Amino acid sequence: MKLISWNVNGLRACVGKGFIDYFNEADADLFCVQETKLQEGQINLELGENYHQFWNYAEKKGYSGTAIFSKLKPLSVRYGLEEDKEFEGRVITLEFDHFYLVNVYTPNARRDLSRLDYRLEWEERFRTYLKQLDELKPVIVCGDLNVAHQEIDLKHPKPNTGNSGFTAEERGKMTALLDSGFIDTFRHFYPDRADAYSWWSFMPKVRERNVGWRIDYFLVSSRLAPQLADAQIDCHIMGSDHCPVVLQVNGLD
Repeated sequence: MKLISWNVNGLRACVGKGFIDYFNEADADLFCVQETKLQEGQINLELGENYHQFWNYAEKKGYSGTAIFSKLKPLSVRYGLEEDKEFEGRVITLEFDHFYLVNVYTPNARRDLSRLDYRLEWEERFRTYLKQLDELKPVIVCGDLNVAHQEIDLKHPKPNTGNSGFTAEERGKMTALLDSGFIDTFRHFYPDRADAYSWWSFMPKVRERNVGWRIDYFLVSSRLAPQLADAQIDCHIMGSDHCPVVLQVNGLD
């Protein structure tokens, strides 16, 4: 089974920059996107009859939002963590026979860290939610988690220490999540691979020089480790300030 996750930073814009070509070429079983930045009815995405489409829109226009395009028909679909608090379209969960798939766009702490407290509280609720799912079936989590976990996960760790996405608090929440029984699949296969990033600033020459951060992930329940086949970063794919990340898993379909 092939899964792809991509923060498209505006799906309509990304469609104009080659999204459909990549989507068709990749031929994923499950394709998750974050930061769709649109409302219902603002796009008619022709992906063929093989794909079921699931959308979670933010109430705020042009902001956040997630979607999943699936060849597999899920047993159930859930939007958000707690339905009465879901305003930003950040989470979609699909239940299948042998696993849950959770697509997530984690809140950003903001450059001035004004949203850090909210981010940390959200992380606690998200970890609790994943642990509850994991008690029932194995879980695959993907998306923009808005954190570089270790120093190897960004080009310039020292000057970025304490900045949004690389605070001790955010990194600690990722550590806590992994310690709860999850695997960072890219590091599972490539524990020492440096210069492997999934996001680059729009500043001039930054992507050309590969001055990036790895903040897009596939995490899986630890008991899925024997079924993992490979994890990749499609850093050559343009169309967004993020690039797609890919996971291959055996024995789930």
